[in-house]
Parts: sequence; structure tokens; C-alpha cells
Amino acid sequence: MEDPDFVGTVIAQWRAERPDLDVAPLGVVARLHRLAGRLTEELVAVYARHGLGEGEFDVLAALRRAGAPYELAPGVLAASTMVSSGAVTKRVDRCEQQGWVTRRVDRQDGRGRVVALTDAGRALIDRAFTEHVANEHRLLAGFSAEERAQLAGLLEQWGRALESGD
Repeated sequence: MEDPDFVGTVIAQWRAERPDLDVAPLGVVARLHRLAGRLTEELVAVYARHGLGEGEFDVLAALRRAGAPYELAPGVLAASTMVSSGAVTKRVDRCEQQGWVTRRVDRQDGRGRVVALTDAGRALIDRAFTEHVANEHRLLAGFSAEERAQLAGLLEQWGRALESGD
């Protein structure tokens, strides 16, 4: 039998010290927590090769997947990237300074603003996203298609339950 991983060792230690507690959830939660950090490192390395940070990648990706004309109101962009309006403003500022996005008055509502992907921004996110997807395939290569689908389904189920407060 293989030696336990780090979390397996921690679980064994807690079972020895606190046999009155069921520490089995650590097997999932602690491993996911550790994996999240490691996955972030793997993803950020790809973004960096394209001159992007996580925030810039998120902004450009949200605009690109919105479809033509590749523009969103700042509030929609904030919701789409799951950050505050203040955080999205800083991210958009950085993207605008690089020439990847523009800001303009909303043609439908003169009081509102719109953030739009430039041709340079679109070309950049297309290159970065292509490498990002290849990287994610690499990261999941140890799983069969069936296992990936099962894992995705379980994580979706868990995420929905946490979001609904169940």
C-alpha cells in the first residue's frame, strides 16, 4: 500500500489525537483546498506567459465569451467575473492601459458605460485561452472522460448546495 499523502497523514494524526471526532471530511475539503492552491499556480503560469494576471485574464475572457460585439457594462462584467465593482474597475484600468479594452458611453443609455474588447485584446485572449484549455486538459490527463464527468458533476452538485445554503 502507498504511503498516505499529506492530508492522509494529517487525518491519521487527528484520529489519534481526537478519536471522538469524525475527521473524514478532511479527506475531501483539505485535499480540495490544497489542490486549489496548486491549480492556481498552474493556471497563473499560463496567464503570465501571455503577459496577463488572473484579473486581466478574467476580464478579457468574460468579454470574449459574451460574443460579438464583445462588450459588457461594468456591473455585468463584475458579476461575470465574480468580483466587486471596485475590483473590476482596477482590472479594467490595467487592461485599458495595455490597449486590450476600451471604455465608452453606452449607446443605449447615455448615463452608463461599456467596456469593450479591442482587436488586440481579442487576439490575446484567443491565444491565452487556447493555451489555458490545453493546460486544463493536461491537468486532468490522469482521469478518464467518465471520471472527469463524474467529478465535474459532483463538484457542481456540491457548489449548488453551498450556494443555496443547504
